[in-house]
Amino acid sequence: MATVNFSVPEDVRQEFNQLFGNENKSAILTRLMQQAIAEKKQQQRRQLAIDKILQLRESQDPVSAADINKARDELRS
Repeated sequence: MATVNFSVPEDVRQEFNQLFGNENKSAILTRLMQQAIAEKKQQQRRQLAIDKILQLRESQDPVSAADINKARDELRS
């Protein structure tokens, strides 16, 4: 297992120690780091999807609102 050394504001450290004083702090920090990793990966996947959608939209011809309404009406019939 690796050791991580980083600085946090004193007030955050004190409150963390008060709230989690009787718990395994390494396990808590590990869980928080895992959550941060998962959130970052999800954010990257979302950005990639957005980029792909925007790229696809650039290659398509615009469709007028009238054409969209006409297609909707045809699908409803």
